[in-house]
Amino acid sequence: MALWIYRLLFLPVLCFTAPYYLFRMRKRGGYRRDFQQRFGAVAPLPPKRAGARRVWLQAVSVGEMLAIAPILEALKRRGDTEVYLTTTTSTGRKIAEERYRGLVAGIGYFPTDWWLFSARAWRAVAPDLVILTEGERWPEHIAQARRRGVPVLAVNARLSDRSFGRMRAWRRLMGPLMLRGITRVLACSAEDASRFRELGVDAEKITTVGNMKWDVTIPLMDAAERARLREEIGLGGAAANELVLLGSSTWPGEEEALAGALAALRKAGVAARLLLVPRHMERRAEVEDVLRGTGFSWHLRSRGAAPGVVDIAVGDTTGELRKFAQLADLVFVGKSLPPHAEGQTPVEAAALGKPILMGPGMSNFRDITRYLTEAGAARVVRDADELRAVALSLLATAPEERRAMAEAARACHKANQGALARTVEIVAEELARAKPSAPRAGTLS
Repeated sequence: MALWIYRLLFLPVLCFTAPYYLFRMRKRGGYRRDFQQRFGAVAPLPPKRAGARRVWLQAVSVGEMLAIAPILEALKRRGDTEVYLTTTTSTGRKIAEERYRGLVAGIGYFPTDWWLFSARAWRAVAPDLVILTEGERWPEHIAQARRRGVPVLAVNARLSDRSFGRMRAWRRLMGPLMLRGITRVLACSAEDASRFRELGVDAEKITTVGNMKWDVTIPLMDAAERARLREEIGLGGAAANELVLLGSSTWPGEEEALAGALAALRKAGVAARLLLVPRHMERRAEVEDVLRGTGFSWHLRSRGAAPGVVDIAVGDTTGELRKFAQLADLVFVGKSLPPHAEGQTPVEAAALGKPILMGPGMSNFRDITRYLTEAGAARVVRDADELRAVALSLLATAPEERRAMAEAARACHKANQGALARTVEIVAEELARAKPSAPRAGTLS
């Protein structure tokens, strides 16, 4: 019954919200290509090999797409598995095509989660196993799997405070739609596992494996590469010795707060520059409007090499945050200052051994934040004023504290690894149980 309510309500809601989402797509760019895939028109896939299992893996955007690399590599090594990889955003699609073409059978956009669109895609893909990453739980997609007897594996599964609150309030409706068809839940933390149990997932279906984001490995640049990148983005080349404050995946309001921190550093006589990496590159015009009122010079990475040294470099490109973070002496993690409450991942900064600042709103990374703060690798700042004061203290007068935070970050990162190996092992177990199927044709289902 809940599924049919969802199906009946989906189209009116889609029509009502379509103008907003189409505007966002146009603003972000890159969505026109293969737009028909959002209606279930899957690009032709190679015929399924005899005895091979086909996995449909959905990773919503850039962060999830970067995290799944080891899973794709492990599945490729098996030799008996082929992957159809989908994503929701144009930036996620770009990462997939740049990095994973040789590891998968096909790459596409995830279909809009309505009955006819989903069924159309399912008939074309004919997967033997479905993998959903992190917060991905699509009712129609899961229903199509359940109807066909295809196992669904939720990996790196988590429930943010917002999602948990909504699902608990609407448990009778949301539970059957979003959770009943999931075969196994690989929870990021004990708290996430507890939340899934509270929402009605059978305890035997849940395994706490840890957060795969801890298993990130980042290729390191050498000194010459770092100097070259600094010069390209306007922070000065090999001879530059200014400290760099990085705003990592910033959201509205945070660029202004970080510019205020830079102003405080300069007023105190600290040789420092600011590197801003907005979470959404289409916000570049909005970020420029903020910077015009600061009195600082700036340059956008998307416009090519900087003509000279600037006060603020803006990394408004896709997939370069891990490089930019290697230039930083102190990292602020975005989407965490009020009114934002979800946070962005601090794991890359920890993996690189960077001292970390973050606002109080890190609900999407509760356990990671707790581990880093308890280890002494990160500090929480309540607002823009405290961000300015703590950044000034750490960069102006506390090099030893920065070094201690950096070492704690590396140690915390290393100590929390292992979720990936456990996840790959369970994926292999599910693949061993899955029975290879042939593509289905005929009536809609």
